[in-house]
Amino acid sequence: MYGRRLIRNLSGIVALSCVLTGLCALQVLAQAPPQEQIWDHELNRWLTPEELGHLEIYFTEEEAAKVMFPDSEKIRKDTLTLTPEQKAFVEEVIGWKFPETTFDVFIGETRGNIDGYALIQNTIGKHRPITYMVGVDSTGECSNFEVLVYREARGNEIATKRFNYQYQGKTIGDPIRINRDIINITGATMSVRSASAGVKRVLVLVNEFYLKPRGLGSNVMAASKSEKGFFEALFGL
Repeated sequence: MYGRRLIRNLSGIVALSCVLTGLCALQVLAQAPPQEQIWDHELNRWLTPEELGHLEIYFTEEEAAKVMFPDSEKIRKDTLTLTPEQKAFVEEVIGWKFPETTFDVFIGETRGNIDGYALIQNTIGKHRPITYMVGVDSTGECSNFEVLVYREARGNEIATKRFNYQYQGKTIGDPIRINRDIINITGATMSVRSASAGVKRVLVLVNEFYLKPRGLGSNVMAASKSEKGFFEALFGL
């Protein structure tokens, strides 16, 4: 009798434990974040976890800054912070709105003279943000473009010199647009458009907040309606 009662009690404990374990498992599943899914219209399928987790690191910020200013005696880091009015002005000029209000700026100097400026940019590619650095010389021309981190499974050709040399010499007066003064990369159109938009933003930021205060720089005009419509479509504004 005692043995049967003990077996029944143990069976009940085991059953209760299984129920509690199942409830805990359900709770964990309910709390777990849903797995991200992104549909690629060009590939006509969902991206795989491997594609979503793709990551290529080319430079650290400090390494990229040295590439931007290989002959400078020193490189110092500055932080550019925009007021709401300044941010609105830059958005009006470039034709698209952005969330950032601060930008990291590397400044190359030699014997007290400024060699140029380089800004870190993060703009969305096809599915993921691209981290890159844009260099601008002391006259306001783009001097270099280097990808620091690329997070897409395709289109990493924008990190190569045979592509990004196109930005060298560009100024705020240039379109910096695909099919106008930038040659596209097949399969990486969104990344190229995004990078080009970021180069334009850097040129405007340097012109307005570094060159003009020194008596240099150029006057800029607001983006046209067609340009604003283009960037609104590009960034989903």
